[in-house]
Amino acid sequence: MRASVQALGRMKAGKQNKTEAAYEDSVLKPAMQAGEILWYRFEGVKLRLADNTFYTPDYAVMRADGAIEVHEVKGHWMDDARVKIKVAAEQYPFRFIAVKPLPKKRGGGWETEVFS
Repeated sequence: MRASVQALGRMKAGKQNKTEAAYEDSVLKPAMQAGEILWYRFEGVKLRLADNTFYTPDYAVMRADGAIEVHEVKGHWMDDARVKIKVAAEQYPFRFIAVKPLPKKRGGGWETEVFS
């Protein structure tokens, strides 16, 4: 029996899945080249929500105006992930943005949901 078994669809910390990598390539890198964002980092921050409860967003992003955003990339939502981002949005002064890829038949791109 393997010592560490991860849930289906979960990657090791610090390792991107295909959806996260596609978001970085199609949105974050072009925005940085255009000067819209100054910095971003995959799993760059870990936020404490309560005792022994943490939320590590997919991307921490600094916009050109200095505002900090948290970007969460989802193929689909698990209930606990939605709760964590809502709790984090209530506790921290960042803009929390969840993005989900749109299917090509709906035009592709990314669907955005802002939590505040």
